Amino acid sequence: MGNAYKSAGVDIDVGDRLVQAIGPLAKSTARAGADSVLGGFGGLFDLKAAGLKDPILVSGADGVGTKLKLAFATGRHDTIGIDLVAMCANDVLAQGAEPLFFLDYFATGALGEEIATNVVAGIAEGCQQAGCALIGGETAEMPGMYAEGEYDLAGFCVGAAERGALLPRDVTAGDVLIGLASTGAHSNGYSLIRKVVDDSDARLDAPAPFDDTQNLGDVLLAPTKIYVQSLLPLMRAGDIRAFAHITGGGLTDNTPRVMPAGLAPVYDDNTLAFPPLFQWLQEAGKISDADMRRTFNCGIGGVVICAPEKANGVLAALTDAGEAARVIGAVRKS
Repeated sequence: MGNAYKSAGVDIDVGDRLVQAIGPLAKSTARAGADSVLGGFGGLFDLKAAGLKDPILVSGADGVGTKLKLAFATGRHDTIGIDLVAMCANDVLAQGAEPLFFLDYFATGALGEEIATNVVAGIAEGCQQAGCALIGGETAEMPGMYAEGEYDLAGFCVGAAERGALLPRDVTAGDVLIGLASTGAHSNGYSLIRKVVDDSDARLDAPAPFDDTQNLGDVLLAPTKIYVQSLLPLMRAGDIRAFAHITGGGLTDNTPRVMPAGLAPVYDDNTLAFPPLFQWLQEAGKISDADMRRTFNCGIGGVVICAPEKANGVLAALTDAGEAARVIGAVRKS
């Protein structure tokens, strides 16, 4: 059975085997409110079992962009799923919400079990880091839609916060901006990164021009940092007034999104030196400071806003949680 559909390029048996293979991966993300059993027509989540009393749901959807092209070029597919979860979970976190569950969409021309399993393994790892359950998704085999060996990813995260605990709140002039270090370029600006790589003599399988201890491909595929476990306790304690996830648009566009009208971030330039990756991208690509700041995170993956009297405690807690955090500026009247 299924030979006619298989002759058209869709192998249902491969899809069935993949579902069986990723079942244990989904189960590894189980948490209160979800048992992570796949196979139904919809994923279930019990808000009451998660301990929520009067919740507001917060949702987010995103992809990984052309960072996927580097996964194709290097044959490395084990971390791109972490990026997918991170881009969604960090956005939900910016509203003060705990990520609860995640669904993915994986589409390709011809389903390769090993690649798809590696991608979903990364998604499961990302869900574990974010504390959310992988409760479902869709794997679509669509012959003729994608080049051989390529695929696309989208992710969907739902979180919740108790009513009255949503962020941002009470941001005011004089508040402190704390920058959280990124793990690299995260998942933004990769169309420009790929152009810089192509236009230079750099090779993905060779040592990075700025760090001969790592291959350039490994540096560029470093997964996006997930900040949930570090920030959620501080948010629940009321120590954080806002959190900006620094994605496309960089510090220039993202931090103002969590501020009311009449306020603006003012950065201390002495705290914002580009890490080596971004120095190289700027020099090799002849990119202006303004374009760098609006295209990349430039080493700052998230910005926490807190009251001045809370800053030392927040910095200490973030350091204890393993974050590289530092004061990078303040909120001022615009």
